[in-house]
Amino acid sequence: MNEVRSYRQLIRDNDLVSFTATVKESDLFIRAERDLTAEAVAAIVECRRPLEAYIRAHPLFLHSLKPVQVEDDAPGIVRVMAEAGQMAGVGPMAAVAGAIAEMVGRKLLRYSGEIIVENGGDIFIQTQKKRLVGIYAGESPFSGKMAIELRPELMPMGVCTSSGTVGPSFSMGMADAAVVLSSSAALSDAVATAAGNLVKSEDDIQVALEYIQKINGVLGIAIIKGEKMGAWGDINLLSL
Repeated sequence: MNEVRSYRQLIRDNDLVSFTATVKESDLFIRAERDLTAEAVAAIVECRRPLEAYIRAHPLFLHSLKPVQVEDDAPGIVRVMAEAGQMAGVGPMAAVAGAIAEMVGRKLLRYSGEIIVENGGDIFIQTQKKRLVGIYAGESPFSGKMAIELRPELMPMGVCTSSGTVGPSFSMGMADAAVVLSSSAALSDAVATAAGNLVKSEDDIQVALEYIQKINGVLGIAIIKGEKMGAWGDINLLSL
């Protein structure tokens, strides 16, 4: 895990304070106008508690790789994850990292006008200036050489990545990176998983892009597999 998340050391700006907040499996790297570690930990607990309780009562929610229906009175985070999974055609847990990142980030906006929350490669961001997010794609020659420019007028935004070759997250595909932008980090997370699942080889990139274009709410996507990359939508890719 330490090796996988070494990308956290690659920050090149110094206008925000960096800190981490960890509760059980949730290991968040956060940037804000000041250190909000205590507030972040409390926010993680507040997000996880109803989710954990729901999973204990509904184990299918945890294990399903397909969309599931949830009750109208289910906890907010559960409904957000279920809806994202339904839109992307994947199980609700495919949206968990993005959902937690966004919910924690929105709670921290009470204390800081700019917030970046990264949860295992899935990011919720609200900033007042352009930011670059680098793409880590394992052994691909594009890895560490490309970045996505995020414009303030599109904030807040979810920028989430799925990979079948990097990190511990489950993927049915072999994409080196599938990066999705939308106004919802939960949706970006679920859609990144859906895209990654479709890519077994470089020839599958176009198929995945065409599938993702049909999902409402997606702003843009970039997919990397080996020596090929494809992109669609409102996504500005820059060389580093």
